[in-house]
Amino acid sequence: MSPPEEVSSQSPRPLQSTLIAAQLEAEIIAGDLAAGSKLDEQSLTQRFGVSRTPIREALHRLVALSLADRAPFRGVVVANITRDRIEQMFEAMGEMEALCGRFAAERMTIGERGELEELHRAMAQMAQRGEIAAYEAANSVFHQRIFEATHNRDLIELANALRLKLAPFRKSQLQSDARMARSNEEHEAIVSALLDRDPKRAENALRRHLVSAAREVLSRMR
Repeated sequence: MSPPEEVSSQSPRPLQSTLIAAQLEAEIIAGDLAAGSKLDEQSLTQRFGVSRTPIREALHRLVALSLADRAPFRGVVVANITRDRIEQMFEAMGEMEALCGRFAAERMTIGERGELEELHRAMAQMAQRGEIAAYEAANSVFHQRIFEATHNRDLIELANALRLKLAPFRKSQLQSDARMARSNEEHEAIVSALLDRDPKRAENALRRHLVSAAREVLSRMR
């Protein structure tokens, strides 16, 4: 009898445009690409050694995330991302997540509560091991599950739209063991409130969590 066929555990390779966009996102947020700098397609094709198609896709993503603008006669340029603008985005996201937390505390099923608690435990282990990339990916799932637990399609769509715009900044604020540990502690308060079906505590815990993330991002700005 022949052995069972082995199933590959490898995930598909990221698209070139995704990798390029991620690199440019990091450089914009770090201030390596100054506001008003032109993101020239030809220069970027030479830099990354690719055709114009993935460069155009990457630039489209940057514009969608409000990290770049399309300027008349200039093409795509780096957006002017001020501290005030970042504070406004985090403020909006904080209120949205607080609202989702309040709804989720009342509407989560037993299964959803159990899955969130299990994910939180797994993330605690990631934080202890210093697995930043894994924690960052799991963090997106953590917040997505809270959105979905509202069982309100419009709230989920609005929350996802705001989260997409803030994604590069939220990713950047998790790039240290200390911040990852604090994030996990804040998640503990969120999960505890949701398991206790306490809408007010869940709302406050999520709002404080976003304030903490905003503080970390702003502290890293040049």
